[in-house]
Amino acid sequence: MNQYKLSDLLMGIPHEVLQGAIDSYVSDVVMDFNKVSIGAFLVSRRGLNVDGHRYIMEADRKGAAAYLVEDKTAAFPPGKPIIYVENTRKAMGPIAANLYGHSSRNMRLVGVTGTNGKTTTTHFIENILRASGRKTGLIGTAGIQINGEIFDFPFTTDTTPDPLELHRIFAKMHQMGVQDVIMEVSSHALALHKMEGLTFDIGVFTNLTQDHLDFHGTMQNYHDAKAQLFKISRTAVANADDPATPTMLKLFTGDPCLYYSLQADADLRALHIQNTAQGMTFDLEAGGLMQYFTLPALGRYNVYNCLAAIGVAQLLGVHAAAIREGVAQIAQVPGRLQAIPNQRGVQVFVDYAHSPDGLKSTIQAVRELTNRRVITLFGCGGDRDKEKRPQMGRIAGELSDYVLLTSDNPRTEDPAEIIRHIEAGVKETPVLYEINENRREAICAGVKLLKEGDALIIAGKGHENYQIIGTTKHHFDDYEVGCEALCD
Repeated sequence: MNQYKLSDLLMGIPHEVLQGAIDSYVSDVVMDFNKVSIGAFLVSRRGLNVDGHRYIMEADRKGAAAYLVEDKTAAFPPGKPIIYVENTRKAMGPIAANLYGHSSRNMRLVGVTGTNGKTTTTHFIENILRASGRKTGLIGTAGIQINGEIFDFPFTTDTTPDPLELHRIFAKMHQMGVQDVIMEVSSHALALHKMEGLTFDIGVFTNLTQDHLDFHGTMQNYHDAKAQLFKISRTAVANADDPATPTMLKLFTGDPCLYYSLQADADLRALHIQNTAQGMTFDLEAGGLMQYFTLPALGRYNVYNCLAAIGVAQLLGVHAAAIREGVAQIAQVPGRLQAIPNQRGVQVFVDYAHSPDGLKSTIQAVRELTNRRVITLFGCGGDRDKEKRPQMGRIAGELSDYVLLTSDNPRTEDPAEIIRHIEAGVKETPVLYEINENRREAICAGVKLLKEGDALIIAGKGHENYQIIGTTKHHFDDYEVGCEALCD
């Protein structure tokens, strides 16, 4: 059994010992009461729905050895070490770093935040750095990769791991020789202090549009959460075309910040953008020089993601020729405008678009790839931002030739009610549409509608291989179901 001294775990963290001995030993650190075992150090958090302090006495019966608390009035077991801090969430990052030996300090950290493009941008950065000979680690929505290989390390949240998981991943990456860690940094992670104690070599901002208001409440809160990344970044790369960029960087005190653009003068500017059957081409204007790039990814918005990745590579000292070669070798990002091959003369794409701006960009990208109909199939997640549902319905109706409304991850909401919210926006447009709550049936119906030259977008779930109904995850993969439908 491992043994960790409380005083070592709390090193550098302001705290007060309410009872017990600080030189006591524990066998593990846990943030979840359900994971308590004999000898564990339990971090009691006030959760979004439940106050973890309520479970301290029950944790004692399971054998917990010590407790970190932020509520001095909670009931405590006699004799056990009780350590008080002002905010247990803020303390958790430094504790996890102490537990795993501050492995992050031995690697270069790149954090990417923004409403859309985080996953694609991190994959682009990782592809370029690995192509240049660097050993890389990737952390984000699509999981964990080390040197391009998927690493089986499931974590409990959608995008950014909790501190204990994150620092354990850092330790594993350092052990495997990783030099550069590229990670998605969500607004939730920043608001919940998951990044506490970290310093990023580079912070990247992609864009800001409406999302996650169920959690943040207002767009200002959402904006302010993301801006926290730049308070802890030494250098930055930011989208000059996004109106939120100037205020997003208000906390940034590092140097330099590289700006990228498709519309205005910037450190990195893409000109002469063209669609091809293989992806996109553009000329990069940077430092008074022009260089031609081929990008094997579809969609004008992916040029933005590519410019962000190029900016990161430049700041990390990758040679210009190696950057160009790395971009040309970029691999398909799972569930991001991912084409399903077929012999029917039609195009079917699986995409993660689940916000108004994301859906708009995806439909516009596909519109450029066909002269025939664009059919859009999507739903919206339950227990999430309800305001965006009619907005997404209106966008789909305005930009598509036909729309299929279906279920996404309804969670604990009534799927039919979610669809009615979306339908309200669709009804504001003249588009023809149909409703099928069963996602599998809806995908099959969408494929049957296709005529030669048409394109079908299956939006909302992307790389996910599950559907959450109630509180249960059921296996469901849009790409897999799309393939089956095309083979029927």
